[in-house]
Amino acid sequence: MGAAALLAAGCSSDALEIEPKDQVSNLTVWSEPTSADLFLNTIYGDIPTLNQWRSWGISAEDPEENYSDNSMNGVDWRYSRTVYATSVYTPSTTISHWPLYTSIRACNIFIENISAIDLDAEWKKTRLAEARFLRAYFYQYLWVRYGSIPVITEVLDRNTQGDSIFRPNNTSDEVFEFIVSELNAIAEDLPLDPEEGRASKGAVLALKGWCELFQASPLKNPTNDVERWSRAAQTYQQIIDLGFYDLFPDYATMFLKENNGNVETIFARKHLANTSLGGIRIIEMHVPYYKEQWAGDGSICPTQDLVDEYAMANGLPITDPDSGYDPQRPYENREQRFYQSIIYNGSVWRDDTVRTYIGSGSKNTLDLASASEATNTGYYLRKGLDARDAQNWRNTGEEDYIIYRFAEVLLAYAEAANEAFGPTDLVYEAINKVRHRSALPDLPKGLDQDAMRTAIHRERRVELAFEEKRWLDLLRLKLAGQKLNGPLHAIRIERANGRFVYTTIPAPGGNRVFDPQKNYVLPIPQSAIDQNPNLVQNSNY
Repeated sequence: MGAAALLAAGCSSDALEIEPKDQVSNLTVWSEPTSADLFLNTIYGDIPTLNQWRSWGISAEDPEENYSDNSMNGVDWRYSRTVYATSVYTPSTTISHWPLYTSIRACNIFIENISAIDLDAEWKKTRLAEARFLRAYFYQYLWVRYGSIPVITEVLDRNTQGDSIFRPNNTSDEVFEFIVSELNAIAEDLPLDPEEGRASKGAVLALKGWCELFQASPLKNPTNDVERWSRAAQTYQQIIDLGFYDLFPDYATMFLKENNGNVETIFARKHLANTSLGGIRIIEMHVPYYKEQWAGDGSICPTQDLVDEYAMANGLPITDPDSGYDPQRPYENREQRFYQSIIYNGSVWRDDTVRTYIGSGSKNTLDLASASEATNTGYYLRKGLDARDAQNWRNTGEEDYIIYRFAEVLLAYAEAANEAFGPTDLVYEAINKVRHRSALPDLPKGLDQDAMRTAIHRERRVELAFEEKRWLDLLRLKLAGQKLNGPLHAIRIERANGRFVYTTIPAPGGNRVFDPQKNYVLPIPQSAIDQNPNLVQNSNY
């Protein structure tokens, strides 16, 4: 219910093998809905996902979460450690997301051909809206990472158009306005509760709200035009007012396969197990060694910086003197999401107790010298992983990759409304609803705008941890220059006189460098500039 993603039901493996989708010449593809649907399904399959191996972009073994201060890769040769963390990426060395222009071209092919074919009007309206949604999503994905990019809405052909196909960059504002105008145009053309796996009205509004939130944030809004925040708040309020989505009751199991398409999911990328679109769960890449024999790996190691953001069970941050936090008993009486998201020293994973303390003799011990592929922070990832699975390999996963969900809507509404109107009752209501699911009490009344902003940012970081949100949040809020310059932190645990002693230390290999003069956008890939002489590189690259 409410999931919008790659069409799974009734889709054979043949649906995934239409090639090449950017050079379709056989017009019989467009002569009837079934074959056209297969073409559109392949475009849904181009949505980037953490859980699928992608040679050009993110992968489950080194996601963009590792670019942030939430986690780091315990494998010292990964891209996030060798290139991104030290800010040495260049137009020639950065991971390129430019292949999404192939997906955008596929959208343009679909739109042009379907528009010209005499098919059922209602079917055409819906499918055209889906294709325009996917094109807007791909442009959003490029826009938040590169800023100024070309907007292309027709099928380009050098054989007939010559060098005119080489389009210059549109400004960042022009890209934003194009995305939002497209979403406004199609919002009423998509159903609220679509066929299994297709884009919905809620997905359109969630994408629009996210773009408006990004455009309202300090990176794009240096003069703090409050009207931008107000527009974002209004869009998120529209989603709330639909009355169609709600919070799934169990945060711990929300991301598991049996809860795919749950009431909280607004837009997700589905995985079809045992096909080329299966998930890449590789559970051993993210969790401790099991009983010192099954493969384990610290590819996503939560940082102490993130752990410190989880509140106490009484709802107070650990920095509050009344919270009851004891730094020598740091894992006692913490909020539910901590235990549902983080594996720490003494955690039980499957039926095995994890030992990360120094001198434990375990393969899972904090790796102070980056000599192994164990954790460099003292923590492993739990969130979203199924403890019932022993080992998994590529293309076996069935879990949805959730891109937008209702909790994010509530938190984004709270953020935008607080910036536009201050901490109103509706702001409290939205953030408290998220807190209540994790058995946290209401925020205290009487917070001013700054204190509410701090509370919302903390809540968003914790609630959405490991969902590929934090790095983009650091960019849009212009916090990366502060948060990504200097060391990330780990916990060193030693035994002394029969008890554990906890010390926060700089994480081995966790020093970060961020150049605020250029790194708030990625460099446009040199390969793209070599092909298109009209592209202009982002400043200072």
